Amino acid sequence: YKEVFNMDDNQKEKEPYILFHLAGTDYGIPCRLVKQMEMVEEMTPVPNAPAYVEGLIFIRGQVVPAINLRVRFGFDRIPYDLTTRLIVVRSGERNVGLIVDSAREFVTMPEEDLQPPPDSVSGLSGDYLKGIATIGERLILVLDVDEVLTRREKEELDEAVEETA
Repeated sequence: YKEVFNMDDNQKEKEPYILFHLAGTDYGIPCRLVKQMEMVEEMTPVPNAPAYVEGLIFIRGQVVPAINLRVRFGFDRIPYDLTTRLIVVRSGERNVGLIVDSAREFVTMPEEDLQPPPDSVSGLSGDYLKGIATIGERLILVLDVDEVLTRREKEELDEAVEETA
């Protein structure tokens, strides 16, 4: 894993983030929300689930729904490879696995470096975005994990997990 740090002693609270890559874009998730990160393993399909739900994974004694973020965000589905990762995050009352193209970096960013998404973006995918940050020349879209799924979708996932478990 590669570590990148923004160093400036004048800045106050710095929060660590895990960066992941998806369809040519860098995204960040606050480390405090990430429970674990794994290679993508065998999944149990969920009948009648939305297209972005790849299936259920059994991790450390828990059934976790796996969401393909490429499909969720409207990008083309691609085959998994050795760099594909499952990032398990806490979303509301449950753990959810987010399948991403790769995740290899940790960064710390001061809270004030996080800018709100522009209005032009918020109508399209802005619900998922907590903010936008820059590290050097790179643009990082910070994900709002609780907004990746709507309340109704979370309830549907809960029902599917209970039916399958």
